[in-house]
Amino acid sequence: MSEAETSVRFAIDLPDSDAAIALAGAGLSTLHRLEALTGASIVLRGLKLELSGLSSQIERAAALVELMRPVWGEGQAVSDVDLKAALSSIDTGRTGDYASLGDHVLARSQRGNLLRPRTLRQKAYLDAMESHDLTFSLGPAGTGKTFLATVLAVRMLSERKIERIVLTRPAVEAGERLGFLPGDLQQKVDPYLRPLYDALHSLLGLEKTSTLFEKGIIEVAPLAYMRGRTLEDAFVILDEAQNTTSAQMRMVLTRLGERSRMVVTGDITQIDLPLGQISGLVEAVEVLKTVKGIAICKLTSADIVRHQLVQRVVDAYARKEKSS
Repeated sequence: MSEAETSVRFAIDLPDSDAAIALAGAGLSTLHRLEALTGASIVLRGLKLELSGLSSQIERAAALVELMRPVWGEGQAVSDVDLKAALSSIDTGRTGDYASLGDHVLARSQRGNLLRPRTLRQKAYLDAMESHDLTFSLGPAGTGKTFLATVLAVRMLSERKIERIVLTRPAVEAGERLGFLPGDLQQKVDPYLRPLYDALHSLLGLEKTSTLFEKGIIEVAPLAYMRGRTLEDAFVILDEAQNTTSAQMRMVLTRLGERSRMVVTGDITQIDLPLGQISGLVEAVEVLKTVKGIAICKLTSADIVRHQLVQRVVDAYARKEKSS
């Protein structure tokens, strides 16, 4: 064994019990994952994290723990996404970029969780939304496309940078003909905008969200009802845009008014349009890719922040499509 591979021990002091619990994970799951990723042996003794193994393993494990300090240091649970993103930044020499994620806290959820980009591509997406009036975000389910846009919209509303939030989504299953559904307009479109409601409730709580809806500060509308309008002083989120037609996409993009911005999200692997019909999202990204002032962000399965099985499901279907 060379001198560089000598077995060593190293200890990291933790600030408090909340940080220790967050870093350890349920049933020590995070520590076990750290061991699997680095090869180091990791033991938590009170407020001291003890690492042992080869010097290269200890260096890797210690770097990984320190990179995630902004997460566990705040008592926030460390997810598998956090671990993989931090490890990737170490392997690619982008630890500085990853460390800056901790400085991009957008808000705190009703449950006390810090809401921030979790991967470098999510951070690039957030930066694009903050610096462009029109942003397209493409990626598989669970990558935070809609959620990050909603969080930013709520923050801008609280900072009085906009006066209202407009949420819209094509109701493909009903062919945009919602008359047969019971209730008023909001009740008719509710099933299609549920993911947006879920994001708002996690940020604002049910009562405040309901109040903002009643005052018209947050508005939901099916895509068909956007025609003829000019949306000023607004943050517009078009969700599930892969299911828009070419005409619908052109119509909604031209609704953008003064002091407004729009975020268009979609997953081009889940197009529900009739066979042979061109997706408005696919066409728009191609047509507008060289237009100044428009950002196009692409997220991948590595950015999925839901249950780790979601990433495996997405990857499995992607492999099937490539082989077919």
